[in-house]
This record gives sequence, structure tokens and C-alpha cells, in this order.
Amino acid sequence: MMVFGIGTALAALAGVIAGPALQTQSNMAELLGPILFVVVVIGGLGSLRGAFIASLLIGLVQTFAVSMNGSLASIFGPLGPGNTQPLLADIWNVTIAQIAPIIPYVLMVVILLFRPMGLLGTRES
Repeated sequence: MMVFGIGTALAALAGVIAGPALQTQSNMAELLGPILFVVVVIGGLGSLRGAFIASLLIGLVQTFAVSMNGSLASIFGPLGPGNTQPLLADIWNVTIAQIAPIIPYVLMVVILLFRPMGLLGTRES
């Protein structure tokens, strides 16, 4: 109950801070729901420290990804598909900033492959 109470207090504080700065809408939870699910799964179910670390990790990774303007074509240069495979040329030129919204989900899959209980989650017997 303490974790739920602290979480509710933090959500209320975030609403008070973000309310005047952002446009308040009735469907704001729909926009944040999927990423919050990813944070909880990566951090580990029932781990407040894990959720905190996961939120910092996801926030930093996604922010750095948005600021990068590189693509596979710029990294590998002439080793790319070139004109021989025009089907892959579109994928080859996708920038990291364009795939930034899916990076947290890819990170969740990678974390779950190597540590199914999350970063700081514990296995219950």
C-alpha cells in the first residue's frame, strides 16, 4: 500500500507541474500507458528502485536517439545495398531519430530475453 500511495502522490505532483505547461486532456493516460508498461516491465514488477532506474534509462536512451541524425547508410557507407536492392534502400536510409519511439520496446524485448524478471525484479517461488 505504501508503494501505491507514493506512486499516486508522485503522479499527482507530476500532474500539478505538467498541467500548466502542457495542454491537459482527458486522454492523456492513453498516450503514456504503453511507455509506463515498458518502464514497469524493464524495472521489474514490484520494484520501485527498478522502475526508477528503468525510467531514467529509457528517458536517456530515447532522448539521445532523437538527437542523433545517423542512419545505417551513413555508418556503413559503400557497404550498403546501393542500387542493387531498391527494396532495402528505404530501410537503409531510416535515421535513428525516426526509430526513437520504438527503441524502448526493443530494449524491453532485449531485457526480457536476458533477464525475464526485469532489472531488479525477484523470482517468486
